[in-house]
This record gives sequence, structure tokens and C-alpha cells, in this order.
Amino acid sequence: MTTLLRHFETLRQVLSLPQADLHFDARIEPDDIAATYRYYTKPHPRYKLIRHKTIGAALIDLARYPAASAYVDALQGKNRGAWHARRARTRGYVCTEIDRNDYVDAIHAINTSLETRQGRAMDQRYLQKITRFERQPHFDYYGVLDSDGRLVAYANIGRYGNFSAFSQVIGLRNNDGIMHMLFVDIVLRLIERQCVRYVMYDTFFGAREGLQNFKRIVGFEPYRVRYSLQ
Repeated sequence: MTTLLRHFETLRQVLSLPQADLHFDARIEPDDIAATYRYYTKPHPRYKLIRHKTIGAALIDLARYPAASAYVDALQGKNRGAWHARRARTRGYVCTEIDRNDYVDAIHAINTSLETRQGRAMDQRYLQKITRFERQPHFDYYGVLDSDGRLVAYANIGRYGNFSAFSQVIGLRNNDGIMHMLFVDIVLRLIERQCVRYVMYDTFFGAREGLQNFKRIVGFEPYRVRYSLQ
């Protein structure tokens, strides 16, 4: 009975999630966007009756923020995203668009700075040094630089249609708020550009509690998602 009640509670939580319609537009970049659509909608590795990234997707609905300042206002309070981002800026960090080929050594140093993240060993693809990066036309590339101009964190984010999604986000581990600033500043740019409705950072379900908390701190919430490809 306890197991059955737990399943009912999980179902209740799922059905109570807000719903978002995410549209892939293959005209932006046909090959990668079609491949990403297939990946997002393939059967879930554990729950075959649902699609891979449809339940508990971590989204920010940018339509809720008519101006960038409204997003910052929503993240106010100690230990919230704006607080951490402000702390990083006062310590001399800046977030800027980067050419990854200018930071080949720094990116490898970040990727190999820890053996485990989120309780898991680093994927082998992060451990192999890439000496030349190709720029995908529908992607933007951001980095956090310290006061000496050294890259300490980076993020790759792609535009797929009416939403953008983070594909890689990683940084050196410190307590300066650099990862909060990275997310906050990227979301601010998306709000200002008004080119997408949503921004996505993987899912809540399956993420460890610390990562779930981080996502909420910078404004992400869990959604049920319907995908379409045009």
C-alpha cells in the first residue's frame, strides 16, 4: 500500500505541473535540430511510456518578465540568484560571449578540475582535450572571466525554435557565485533579445537535490512539455 500511495503522489505531482509547448524549428539548422528533437522525444531510459525530456523539464518562461529588471527582481533575497550574481560581480568576475578557440587550455583545465560532479565520474568526452572547436550557427558561447581575464566557467546554449537550451555548463568550483552569474546574465540577454519564449536546463527529475536547488535559485521550474517539429 505504501508503494501504491507513493506512485499516486508522484502522479499527482506530475499532473499538477504547468505545461509548456516547445517547438523545434528545423529551418534554423536542419541536421542538429532534427537530431535534438529525436533525442528529446525518444522513450525515457527508465519509464518507457513517457518521452525522454517531457516530465519535469527545467524551464524559465521568459514571457513572465516584460523586462530584464523583472527577472532580477524575482531573484532577490539572500542566497537567491541575483544575490549570488551580484557577489560575483563585486569580486571582479564578468560574463561575456567568447570564442572557445581563444580558451582551449582553460576549457580543458575546467573540464578536468574535478574527478566527479554531482556524485558521478566525469564523462570521458570532458577529459579528452579538444584543440579546435567548431562554432554551430544556432549556438551562443559564454564564459565567466576573473579579474585577470582567466576563464573560470563556460556555457554553450543553442536556439532550437521558440526555446533555447543549455547543452554544456561547467566551471571551477569556488564559492564566489560564478555559476549563478553565468546563468543570470545569459537569461538577461535572452529576455532583452526577445527571440525565444523559454529557456531550458535539462530536467529536475534525476538531478541531485543540490542541482535541483540551484536551478530554482536562478529561476527554473519543473514543467510538463509537449514537443513539435516544424
